[in-house]
Amino acid sequence: MKIRLKVKEVAIAKGYNMSSLSRASDVSFTTIKKLWTKPLSGANIDTLGKIALTLKVDISDLTEYVDE
Repeated sequence: MKIRLKVKEVAIAKGYNMSSLSRASDVSFTTIKKLWTKPLSGANIDTLGKIALTLKVDISDLTEYVDE
């Protein structure tokens, strides 16, 4: 099993695009773009924490397990 990031789906549902999420969460646009376009890539827990706080969700809401 792998962990898949759902940053894009959750952000869009909350009305954010990559630029607005980057500004609001104080996470670099490059990092947001990576998480947005490569959901199977890893992510720093501090980064996910900033994004989760911005989106008003738990970190667990930004992840899911998927088959390899």
